[in-house]
Amino acid sequence: MPTKVETVKMLLGGNWVHSEETFEVRNPQNDELIAYVPSASRQEMLMAIEKADRTFRANELWPTHERIRVLQEVVEYMEENREEFARIIALESSKTIREARGEVKRATQTIQISAEEARRLKGETINFDQNEGSENRVGYFQRFPVGVIGAITPFNDPLNLVAHKIGPAIAAGNAMVLKPASVTPLSALKLAEAFVEAGLPEGYLSVVTGSGREIGDTLVTHPAVKMVSFTGGPKAGESITQKAGTKKLSMELGSNSPVIVMEDADIKNSVQSSVSGAFSAVGQNCIGVQRIYVHKSIYSHFLDAFVQETGSLNVGDKMDECTDVGPLINENEAIRVENWVEEAISQGAQVEIGGKRDGTFYYPTVLTQVPITSRLATEEIFGPVVLIETIESLDEAIDKANDVNYGLQAGIFTNDLNQAFKAIRRMDVGGLMINDSSDYRIDEMPFGGTKGSGIGREGVRYSMEAMTEQKVVCFKLN
Repeated sequence: MPTKVETVKMLLGGNWVHSEETFEVRNPQNDELIAYVPSASRQEMLMAIEKADRTFRANELWPTHERIRVLQEVVEYMEENREEFARIIALESSKTIREARGEVKRATQTIQISAEEARRLKGETINFDQNEGSENRVGYFQRFPVGVIGAITPFNDPLNLVAHKIGPAIAAGNAMVLKPASVTPLSALKLAEAFVEAGLPEGYLSVVTGSGREIGDTLVTHPAVKMVSFTGGPKAGESITQKAGTKKLSMELGSNSPVIVMEDADIKNSVQSSVSGAFSAVGQNCIGVQRIYVHKSIYSHFLDAFVQETGSLNVGDKMDECTDVGPLINENEAIRVENWVEEAISQGAQVEIGGKRDGTFYYPTVLTQVPITSRLATEEIFGPVVLIETIESLDEAIDKANDVNYGLQAGIFTNDLNQAFKAIRRMDVGGLMINDSSDYRIDEMPFGGTKGSGIGREGVRYSMEAMTEQKVVCFKLN
């Protein structure tokens, strides 16, 4: 049965509004029209920013208990409407209905953690008498919200990555103007609805939908926006850093995540974890497994088991409870993945399984003998493709793992503590998972990377620290 086409509104300064122009949101699985969404103008973005700035200035002493109350009521709303949230995610994105339910659960936890961390946002006393001549001074530092935060989110986790922007911002007392990905704006608008229903004061949140080319620069460059929080591709991230100037920045810019499997690894666990890490969310995951380096002594066994496990995945209808892998976000992305794989094959890569496209679907693909000059070896594929290579030693694996301009997360499977700690010392990444794939994350941990993978760390507490300024107070006593 066709989905009912909705004409939705965006949240601008606390009010639900239409816009003169709209754009279409379509189901990537079948190109079915889901909704017409406002395509905001530059003037409307300015209105959202200016309302956020006025609201923040008028409510600088917004009490912590009120922020906690709002966030807890958002959690209640999400729990009561969790299946509707999941259905929206599954319809507009690449995720299966089971993956969508998992994302709703995580996003709800992210908002819950935000409520809990709001009460823990505090400074500390400073021992000024450690400095000779300052024996008569006492003081402390305190954290204050930065003001208006501009946030830009991607399509691959259309609810939880939005929650990771809004939750900490509100918990810390900031106002936020958010521009979600144009292909998946409905999840963000649904979360905005939860905040409105929870009684968030008008102006603290705007979700402005539309073209990044039309409204993105306004959000990034406006002087009232004191911080930009961005999750997306490295080219867009670099452009934002150039335009933002001296604003505070938080950026997560992707990866090409490696996993190392040593000779003493539990092969069953390493295969299952890595298959899940490579192909969940159809590989459109910034910490998804892309490169696997396997010790030569177990390489054949591991490869055979990995191919068999990959072949057992069900590719098909996102709304089917039995489906493991759905479509990519659009056919252009599927064609891009196909082209990258064909390029690697032309350079000598071997297809062990997959390598097939059907419209927006690209089947889970395992490649071996991929040359190091291939884009698949050095760039982020953001699709259901994994490379498996044999290595002779941990040192070789670490060198190869580090030899890209990304460093978000990695994994290593070993029961040898010495090997694990060598990897911890030497791998140039923001997170290393021991006996798990690079794809493991909980929403409270500091999340971010090195090199081209970004600036700063997310995770509620760490986002709140970035979204506040420290102010030192010192009393000179008589």
